Amino acid sequence: MYHIIINPVSRSGRGLQIWNKEVEPVLRRKKVEYRSYFSEKPGDVIRIVRELSIRAQGDLSLLILGGDGTMNEALQGMEDPSRFILGYIPTGSSNDLARDLKIPKNPSDALELILNSETPRSMDLGTVVYPDGEMRHFAVSCGIGFDAAVCEEALHSKIKKTMNRLGLGKLTYLGIALRQLFAAKAVSGKLTLEGGSPVDIGNMLFIACMLHRFEGGGFMFAPDADATDGVLDMCAVGDLPKSLILFALPTAFRGKHYRFKGISPYKAGSLTIETSIPLWVHTDGEVTRKSNCIRIYCRQNALRIHC
Repeated sequence: MYHIIINPVSRSGRGLQIWNKEVEPVLRRKKVEYRSYFSEKPGDVIRIVRELSIRAQGDLSLLILGGDGTMNEALQGMEDPSRFILGYIPTGSSNDLARDLKIPKNPSDALELILNSETPRSMDLGTVVYPDGEMRHFAVSCGIGFDAAVCEEALHSKIKKTMNRLGLGKLTYLGIALRQLFAAKAVSGKLTLEGGSPVDIGNMLFIACMLHRFEGGGFMFAPDADATDGVLDMCAVGDLPKSLILFALPTAFRGKHYRFKGISPYKAGSLTIETSIPLWVHTDGEVTRKSNCIRIYCRQNALRIHC
């Protein structure tokens, strides 16, 4: 049986319509056994997944209709990720997980992929650990600094909701990114890879830690990332004039940004990032707090997903 969590406000408020008109009718027609659950506010998905973990025995087939943020919430509710077999119908604004896994954008096609998939694919899981012991899991990427600050402002932007309804959501991100870029203060950062010596990231703008190739709606910050190798691919940006960053960031859509001095790639199974002041941290675009020290590690093939 499929346990299906629906974010009704995903895809600019069309999530419920997609469920009612495109997904549920197929399940009924094919006589697929399922139970549906609807999120109404932040934290609902975490609660639903935790309750399922307690009530159900054995493996759970969990299908998410929403965006990367909805999937991220589901991860936080998993006491034992190995019990879950995931399915994903991407109806978010970024959909970077679906982009890298080549899950169809069309909800009906994504559903058919799930229903016809015999063997789920294994996939790595990332975890951020804060100094006080709090942990946050991620399936796509996490980041500290500029990229997380953009996510934090966008999550609370009233303009973004309006622009999403008009199909212009990416323009909101562009405007927020430009404002955050020029407002960013000089920050020193230190990156310590497992078993290695600290690396100074002077005038650090951000560090993105990637399991998949894309984040932020298609930025290919980690063109060589492999979500099954047990390794995090990092993109560290520092000591780069803000005027040059305006030229460098668009090249990341094609993964060509490492030609710029000050943008550096790193790889490790675990790492620590320290910054001179607390900065926003995101996991799959979800932002909950600031920190000046985070430890990040990768659990190889900890998730299973139909794709």
